[in-house]
Amino acid sequence: VAYAGSMGAVMEGPVRAALAAQGLELRGRAQGATALARLIAAGSLRPDVFLSATAEPLRIVAAAGKVARSAPFAHTGMVIAYAPGSRFAAEWKQRPWWQVMQQPGFRLGRSDPRTDPQGRNFIFVCRLAEQYYHQPGLAQRLLGDVLNPAQIFTEASLEARVETGQLDAAPAYRFQPAPLHLEFVELPGAINLSTPPAFPVELTIGEATWRPEPLDFYAAVLQGAPHPAAARRFAAWIEAPAGQKILKDAGYG
Repeated sequence: VAYAGSMGAVMEGPVRAALAAQGLELRGRAQGATALARLIAAGSLRPDVFLSATAEPLRIVAAAGKVARSAPFAHTGMVIAYAPGSRFAAEWKQRPWWQVMQQPGFRLGRSDPRTDPQGRNFIFVCRLAEQYYHQPGLAQRLLGDVLNPAQIFTEASLEARVETGQLDAAPAYRFQPAPLHLEFVELPGAINLSTPPAFPVELTIGEATWRPEPLDFYAAVLQGAPHPAAARRFAAWIEAPAGQKILKDAGYG
């Protein structure tokens, strides 16, 4: 299973254990979903199942003719994760998040928007926040350049870096902080991408342009899957009550 890096805790924990009880061995590959989609489309990666964060990476694989079936199986929204023992911990509860993040020396981490939907989603959050809070230029003050090398890390490492104090905060999906015992800041529904955004925003890097999409996760059984029967069993299970309960218990919608 090639899956969005944000899903690491649930996939390598309760999902792996539940599948083992059914006689299925999970072998996972975690990475930014767009990067995975490009590898699958090019034929460099041949998983049985692809779990995509948002529909955009799934469309890349479908355009290459490599999706046998797909369906949404989970939903989430954006939050900001921080460690309860961090130097700014008290301030998150006293001041607006966007003010905390503008303090001198604040260390923000995020993922590469070219390869990871979550990296794009936080840029959308910041651009939506400009309009929601009436703060022109806020995204530039928070992020710098969209490809600011001082902020960009692999998606799978972000929360661990927050946990160990290397970063003061990182954007996350709502289900991510709990397994690492991190706190998080709830964002208003108008900007957290759990519903269609209240204001029009887009992101252009090079020749590619993206717009916000609902934060739905999709399971795709791939054409030519090396283990097609197991792939179908997995997709059916993650959409059925047993799989859905595991996801709900892990904080997914």
